[in-house]
Amino acid sequence: MCIFAPMKTNVNLRPYNSFGFDAIAKYFVEINAINDLQTLIRSGELKKHKTLILSGGNNVLFQEAVFEGLVVYINTKGLEILSEDENEVVVRAQAGEDWPDFVRFCVCKSWHGIENLAHIPGKVGAAPVQNIGAYGMELKDSLLQCEAIAMETGETRVFTKEECRFGYRESIFKNELKGQYVITSVDFLLKKNAPLNLEYGNIKAYLEQNGIENPTLQQLHDAICAIRDSKLPDVKQIGSAGSFFKNPVIDREQYEALQKKYPDMPHYDEPNGKVKVPAGWLIEHTSPSALRQAQGPQCSGTSWKGWLDEHVGVYEKQALVLVHYGGGKGQDIVELAQRIQDSVEAKFGIKISPEVNFV
Repeated sequence: MCIFAPMKTNVNLRPYNSFGFDAIAKYFVEINAINDLQTLIRSGELKKHKTLILSGGNNVLFQEAVFEGLVVYINTKGLEILSEDENEVVVRAQAGEDWPDFVRFCVCKSWHGIENLAHIPGKVGAAPVQNIGAYGMELKDSLLQCEAIAMETGETRVFTKEECRFGYRESIFKNELKGQYVITSVDFLLKKNAPLNLEYGNIKAYLEQNGIENPTLQQLHDAICAIRDSKLPDVKQIGSAGSFFKNPVIDREQYEALQKKYPDMPHYDEPNGKVKVPAGWLIEHTSPSALRQAQGPQCSGTSWKGWLDEHVGVYEKQALVLVHYGGGKGQDIVELAQRIQDSVEAKFGIKISPEVNFV
């Protein structure tokens, strides 16, 4: 083997996935410079092995104990202001930058556009693939363009927002071009003055409870961090991938029929006339009683929320989060997710799908 950066063998990926599963990568290389990635591609090594591009590992579920291939860990760093005037700024972030740190940096600069995406674990390069979103805001709202390298040739290509074909937790990198490009940097167009988005989720309630009438950008950022902390586990203590399932979008006719039966079912109107229903609510209001239940103080048998098994379960504070308490395998989460999907569909007639990537 050539090259550029040391190629390691039989590397435990536990530190590189937020679920904390033990999974061995047969080959592993860390990329700290774009030139190293291009050298790796042109060396022909990627053609010899099944390849996985790994960023923050916060949206990955390793199903097997061994990944029989090459894991390429992207860890490039750097922030650069490309242009700036009195109204807006264009900032470029390298793919290996920590996403929560980048959001904090922009908020401290009073740059508006990604504040509602605060505290989402992961790295900048993975954010466009998933079109991450939270509290009424999506990455596509502020992305200007991104740069990527072709896995086949090592050549660089710039993708405009339109070319990224963003959808709800979707992009061209997750579909048509999956595995064909590695995002190396992302350019964001941010505003210096813009109205804050306070209409989604528990933001208003949190601000009212804390006596904040006219929040600043920093106060909104901090509120969202606090709300997320109240609902999501610290991955350093309990393994998880954050929200495991996507919120399903259904026809209005189906929603209206369900609302008659479940009048407290929350929903969000979509621009196309359809309705988005929170997957967490559906899971919380679905009983696992027809399935094998674990016996434990947090398991009442009336809801998936708080359900415990020997190694995995559903987080007690948020039914949308599947957790790994240690000693388990990726397949344990796969099987749990399938049981939850089956029970939700049986009760509500709604199919929910994972937003986590299975490897």
